[in-house]
Amino acid sequence: MAKFPLNIGQRSGSSLMVRLDDESKKLLTQAAELRRISVSDYVRQVMVAQARSEVVAAAEQTIAMTPAEQLAFWEALNSPVKLTAAQKKLGKVMRGEL
Repeated sequence: MAKFPLNIGQRSGSSLMVRLDDESKKLLTQAAELRRISVSDYVRQVMVAQARSEVVAAAEQTIAMTPAEQLAFWEALNSPVKLTAAQKKLGKVMRGEL
C-alpha cells in the first residue's frame, strides 16, 4: 500500500479557493465548530484524508464505495434491463435473425 506523508494542519503557503453555495458553507462551518477548529483546518483534515484514500484506492485498483453508493450500485445491477429498439435490433443481427 502506498504511504503518503501526513501534513494535516501544517501551513505550506499554498492556497486553494473554493466557491460554495450557502448551504454547503453552513454545513462546513457547523462541522468545523463541532471539532472546535477553523473551517480551513476542517477542510484540510477531511478533504486531504479523503483525497489520500481515493489516490491509494486508485493505485491499488480498488473500488471504495460508501454504504449508500453500494446500495445504489446493487440496485442498478438488479433492476430489470430495458433494451432500446437499436439494442433489440442488434441482438437479432447477432443471432442471425435479420
